[in-house]
Amino acid sequence: MWLLVCFCLLVGLLIGFQMPFLIPMVYAKYMSIAVLAALDSVFGGIRGYMEDGFDNVIFISGFVVNTLLAAGLAYLGDRLGVELYLAAVVVFGVRIFQNLGIIRRYLLKKY
Repeated sequence: MWLLVCFCLLVGLLIGFQMPFLIPMVYAKYMSIAVLAALDSVFGGIRGYMEDGFDNVIFISGFVVNTLLAAGLAYLGDRLGVELYLAAVVVFGVRIFQNLGIIRRYLLKKY
């Protein structure tokens, strides 16, 4: 199972690095928020799996709701002329580091 996961990850990375994909500067804020929302969901899912509390519905709904809320804040900030997307960047950054810290502690205690 893990071999298949690693193989698919490697193939995905190889394909991703070989395809030239440029994001217009207009969408850079939205893309940064989307990447942070995805990372937050992934690390939250890993943490939930390690704590035996992973639920696929919560994982998918959290990803969608967090992404839409963050994108909405960024759009509203663009309309108002305020950098509101930074609020989402800070919140997602803090949550990612908290989840990574909990995952690290769990792995250190287990191994």
